[in-house]
Amino acid sequence: MTAKKIDGRAMAKEVREEVKVSVAKRIAAGKPKPGLATVLVGSDPASEVYVGMKKRMCENLGMNSFAHTLEADASQEEVEALVSKLNADPAVNGILVQLPLPDHLDEEKILQAVDITKDIDGFHPINIGRLAQKGRESLFVPCTPNGCLVMLDKSGVDLEGANAVVLGRSNIVGMPMALLLVKRNATVTICHSRTKNLPEICAEADILIAAVGRAEMVKKEWVKPGAVVIDVGTHRIDDDTKEKGYYLTGDVAFDEVSEVADAVSPSPGGVGPMTIAMLMRNTLRAAEIQQD
Repeated sequence: MTAKKIDGRAMAKEVREEVKVSVAKRIAAGKPKPGLATVLVGSDPASEVYVGMKKRMCENLGMNSFAHTLEADASQEEVEALVSKLNADPAVNGILVQLPLPDHLDEEKILQAVDITKDIDGFHPINIGRLAQKGRESLFVPCTPNGCLVMLDKSGVDLEGANAVVLGRSNIVGMPMALLLVKRNATVTICHSRTKNLPEICAEADILIAAVGRAEMVKKEWVKPGAVVIDVGTHRIDDDTKEKGYYLTGDVAFDEVSEVADAVSPSPGGVGPMTIAMLMRNTLRAAEIQQD
């Protein structure tokens, strides 16, 4: 068996095109452009790259982008004051606080300070709380797990009654991913570093979401024949034999897992592009909530 590749780049392009068309219609109707504000504290190179990508994506889709950078030693009060200023700015529809924040800052308090109608990351406790409640809907869903869900849907995967295993329990991916799958009537197991018989549990999954943060941890023996595997991880591995001196890989050993899975997303080229596409979709939704 050779697994089908779940092409996140192609799916993300479809989502972006839908957003671009909707933004153009809004502008043609005389409505203001959706606006995304990013808050970056410090000069982490990876975070700077992510913020730059989001800025370019906004421009490509016809949206406004407002980048705000504070020094790495910025105080809690300074960061919260900036968030409050952005909350009050009608040109800003979505606020993205780039994580992780420096250790001296209270991340939870800063995320709580974001207006719930501008919480395009979906990390506000109220949005997460609604996601966890039956019969309630969040204004926004965290972008990475929501992107995984869209990838499953676009791949024609039936979630109803499926046995789904989420490998990882982070607030950003693992926990909201599990909640989304439960809402879609899957039977969900959450695994983590202290889970006993981890490979055996993963091998029972019809759908396996790998968000554990360890390079190529998921091997062929961990995967049920015919399962669908979504790889959330991205890792840079030093390798002098490569032209760049490194290569990128995910939480899944892609080549060997492809021998047994029905479908698997690559990394890079899978969840990453979808995450940014879903952020753009959430920014558009924020504008519709606030301005319509």
